Parts: sequence; C-alpha cells; structure tokens
Amino acid sequence: MPAIPSLLAVHGHPDDESLLTGGVLARSGAAGARTGVVTATWAPDTGRAAELAEALRILGAGPPRLLGYADARVPESAPGARRWCDVPLDEAVGRLVAHLRAFRPDVVVAPDAYGGLSGHPDHVQTHRVTVLAVRAAALPGLYPEAGEPWGPSALYLATHPHSSLSSVAARLVRPGRPAFTVPDEAVAATVDVTPWLDRKVAAILAHCSEVVRGALPGRLAALSAAARAELLGTEWYLRDQQL
Repeated sequence: MPAIPSLLAVHGHPDDESLLTGGVLARSGAAGARTGVVTATWAPDTGRAAELAEALRILGAGPPRLLGYADARVPESAPGARRWCDVPLDEAVGRLVAHLRAFRPDVVVAPDAYGGLSGHPDHVQTHRVTVLAVRAAALPGLYPEAGEPWGPSALYLATHPHSSLSSVAARLVRPGRPAFTVPDEAVAATVDVTPWLDRKVAAILAHCSEVVRGALPGRLAALSAAARAELLGTEWYLRDQQL
C-alpha cells in the first residue's frame, strides 16, 4: 500500500481500528498523512468512546467520529439506539457519505466482506455500508444534503489470507469459532507494520475495558512481545477493483 496524503478508516466498534488497521493508521500518520476513523457503534458518553479517543490519539488519527448506534451484542452501548447491524442501508450510507464528504479522504479502509476473521455482524454491516457509501459520495445526485461530492481514489479492505490461518488467524479467534480468510492471491497489499508495532499495541491496550474482560485486546496483553509481533506485525488488504 503506497504512502497516501489522507486516509479514513471505517469500523464497527471501538478497538477494531487498532486491531485491524492500527499499523497502517500509525504509519500514515507518522508520514504526515491526514488520518481519521469513523466508528459505527457506542454512544459518545460511554467509557468505550473515551478509550477510543485515547487509542486514536496514540495512532495520530484525530478525534472519534461516532455514528452512535448500538453494538449487536451490547445494547447498553447506545441505550435507545438501533443496533448497527439492523440499520436500514439508506440511512447508514447517508450518515457515512456525510463523513466522507467532510473528511475528503484519498483512501478509505474498512473490513472485508466477511467482516474480518470473526465474521461479526457489525463488521459485515460496516463493509456493506462503506462499499456503498464510497460510491455514493462521488455522485452529486445522491444525498445532496450530505455535502459536496467527493470520490476517494481507492478502497482497501482489511483481511487475512488463508496462509495465515495456522500461524495468526487461529490464535486470534476463540476456539470452536470459525475464522474467515481469503485466498492468498486475492491480497493486494501486505504491509509490514513492525516499525509502528509499539504504537499499534499501545492503541489496542488503550481499550482497557476490553483488556479487563478478556476480549481480544486482553488476550493480546497477556502475550509476550515476540508473540504480539508475530500476530500483529503484518496487515493484509484487498483492494476494491471498482474504484
């Protein structure tokens, strides 16, 4: 993935930005790129939102941009709000188009069509909405209330190749659950993010509530530095060929 002047990541939950794309965000920010993150779930007045703000500070990705919907499995993430995975596409796409037109990124990154390794429904919804919003943002006849049209030059989708299944993917997914990967030849960009690994790990661990409850940030916190480097030192991306 080449150096770029502006990058916007779109993710389902606080911590996805660090786990899935933290290395590329840190690399881009360190190179002087303008970077940002849109997060679909959790209300701004929650502890997870505060943790997200700290993670983005570490990654150099600006303030949180929260859509404020509820996590599919955590209704208290946004009391009274609909679950992100249930939001009608037209509404969700329009909300994201407004962020794309306001930020005007050259490159957008988001989860792949599986929703990453875990296949979480919020990640899948994020993929669908982002693909549609990237196209809609460039068309002046769509969502005119969302600002002046803007078309990013590329959309990259965070993924894992089949070859990572035994060494990486299987250790990041809980036993007994499926791990979704793609053929190695489909991967368009394999990014060595080890020069920015300290920053990526620090951003992951900034999600303290996830560390405490033993979610993926917590399982990573318990590993040695060498094991974390093996699991987190490479990021893989598909490229959407329609842009």
